[in-house]
Amino acid sequence: MEDRTEPATRTVWGVGTPRTLRAHWTLHELGLAYGTRAVQARTGETQTAEYLALDPRGKIPLLVEDDFVLAESGAIVSYLADHYEPGKLAPLGGSRERATHDQWLHFTLMELDATSLYVVRRHGGLPEIYGAAPVAVEGALTYFQRQLAVAEAQLQDGRPYLLGADFQVADLVLTTVLDWARFLDQRLPERLGAFRDRIIARPAYQAAMKENFPPEVFAAASRSE
Repeated sequence: MEDRTEPATRTVWGVGTPRTLRAHWTLHELGLAYGTRAVQARTGETQTAEYLALDPRGKIPLLVEDDFVLAESGAIVSYLADHYEPGKLAPLGGSRERATHDQWLHFTLMELDATSLYVVRRHGGLPEIYGAAPVAVEGALTYFQRQLAVAEAQLQDGRPYLLGADFQVADLVLTTVLDWARFLDQRLPERLGAFRDRIIARPAYQAAMKENFPPEVFAAASRSE
């Protein structure tokens, strides 16, 4: 059995994005103490020698626990759920329930985030870096709404969360995407809107938002869109 003794130090590098929020939020759901390095994207802070020594990708978020370093928000939230309170925020690994959970997690990360909203972010919000591409942005938003309908249908039987009665990592990650969509003035279907409203009332979400989006960071993010 792997030793799950809590590490002496734990730090999240990164604030100011829906993806960094995932790491902060999961730690708050699990009640784990940690520190924050308020590194932001596209400020040069992820390109310093110190940061690149930890993560050559130069991306946030990054989780550091003593000598263990983990990048990618999906990997971080899954690791935390599995390592600290197995079964609380995700079904146990190797089960069919976990496979179904991870199906929704990867659907959200790929189809709703990377393929859809991140295209809008790059070519609508950051044209000076990635180039303006209004047709691509329009197509990405259309695709987002089509895929969002798949998640909406999952809730049609009245279940409170994607997999049933329990809040899990897949719900957490989906909510960060719904937040992003609202920030972009995207309409949320009725059930998903109610789903988001329930989840953002969670104390861990509220605490994580304060850590991830302090006033000066939120103001800067708003101006960048």
